[in-house]
Parts: sequence; C-alpha cells; structure tokens
Amino acid sequence: MARKPSIVMLSLSMMLLLLVQNNATITEAPTPQPQQSTNGFPMHGVTQGSLHPQECAPRCTTRCSKTAYKKPCMFFCQKCCAKCLCVPPGTYGNKQFCPCYNNWKTKRGGPKCP
Repeated sequence: MARKPSIVMLSLSMMLLLLVQNNATITEAPTPQPQQSTNGFPMHGVTQGSLHPQECAPRCTTRCSKTAYKKPCMFFCQKCCAKCLCVPPGTYGNKQFCPCYNNWKTKRGGPKCP
C-alpha cells in the first residue's frame, strides 16, 4: 500500500521538474478588444467577449424585439450571450460578427442562438 502514494509523489515531482525545465509559463488569453465599425453597425458588444454579463439583457431585448416568440428568444439569447459575451447587431442575421453565437448548435444541428 505504501507503493501507491510514492508513485503519485514521484509522478507529481516529475511533472514539476518538467514544468520548471521547460520554463513554461501560464498566461491568460488577452481580452478581446472592440473593433471599429466597417459597415455602420456599432462593434461594442458585437465581437466575441466584448460584453459584460449585465449587458446581455438589453442587447437581447433589442435582438428579440420583432419576434412573435419573445420568451424563448430571450431565454436562448441570454443563454448564448452568457456563454459568448456578444449579441449580433440587429433583429435577425448578422451572426458572422459573433462566431461563438453563430457556431453553437442544437443536438439536431440547428442554430442554438436566435
């Protein structure tokens, strides 16, 4: 039984040595910066990661303003915004501005985000 803890300790110490030997540093990914508008749409909140979570509700209200299915639209829009931290501009389409929002699919392969 004493052999299992020693194997774990040996493994941990080897990983630590490899980490130190390779001078590996762990850094955070840079925060995406809002881009300048190229086609008239404001880019803040449109590019992935450019919104704060508290900004999702007003953006989704605008996004879902013309649908007849406001409740499910708001539910999925806020879910997508919480994950992607962006909402495409306008009430329909323009998903190319937010790849995460565009690429998140349902189990059947349809779009998850409105």
